[in-house]
Amino acid sequence: MRGYVPTYSIISPAKLAEALDMLAQDNGAWKPFAGGTDLMVLLEAGRLPHKNYVNIWNLKELRGIEVTDNQITLGGLTTYTEVQNHPVLQQEFPMLCQAAKETGGIAIQNRGTLGGNIVNASPAADSPPALLAYDAELELVSKAGARRIPYSGFHSGYKQMDIRPEELLRAINLPRRTKGLTHYYRKVGTRKAQAISKVCFAAVAGVKDGEIDHVRIVLGSVAPIPLRCFKTEKVLHGQPLNGQTIAAAKQSLVDEISPIDDIRSTKDYRLQVSLNLLEDFLSHLR
Repeated sequence: MRGYVPTYSIISPAKLAEALDMLAQDNGAWKPFAGGTDLMVLLEAGRLPHKNYVNIWNLKELRGIEVTDNQITLGGLTTYTEVQNHPVLQQEFPMLCQAAKETGGIAIQNRGTLGGNIVNASPAADSPPALLAYDAELELVSKAGARRIPYSGFHSGYKQMDIRPEELLRAINLPRRTKGLTHYYRKVGTRKAQAISKVCFAAVAGVKDGEIDHVRIVLGSVAPIPLRCFKTEKVLHGQPLNGQTIAAAKQSLVDEISPIDDIRSTKDYRLQVSLNLLEDFLSHLR
């Protein structure tokens, strides 16, 4: 049902510097507006919380995918479609491409952005688990300059982030992967397509000299934030891949996540699915 739509203000600067000038005014009175795939839903319902927006969709400084020997830099406005179509991302970051493919329908994938998915800060978002598993780094910019932070420390609580009102997410940096790792991404929802996840599992690891190496495990929809499972990773790192190790990892995961009952699922279902996916991931390691 469409609600009453109050008056909003939106401006479209031509340059990044102009956008940063607006965001620096009036202590957060202006908010960035990128693809708008989430904000438009609230707008149509008349429940968009802020009134003044800076349209950043046309800023060239926030676009593009740059590949170097050591890392890939994705502009904050990189769309899900652009992620899926990039050959290097397909080869080296398959979980991110899969997450992009499973986010909404084609229209959403053409308009939705990685930066928007991150700063919208939904614990059920599809791309953050993959980005966390790939050790992503964020580049934030403001009139005062730029700063880089690990993505693993960006979300501090439900809808709480390490970003100031005057800052924009300019880019996401991904260190290029070593070969021989197993990439595992599963999104469990009510249906196969266009559903919000009940559990999202992204993990990467390898086996070196008979021991588990470079293990990253991230879960979505089981905590107030996309959750990097550091304790479970520690249990697995350096251990042989056998039944005893898998059992210890599953017990650690029980202690590390705290699913809730909500409209999409129950905490018991989420916990059991998370344990099943962890065991399935470990069974695929080579």
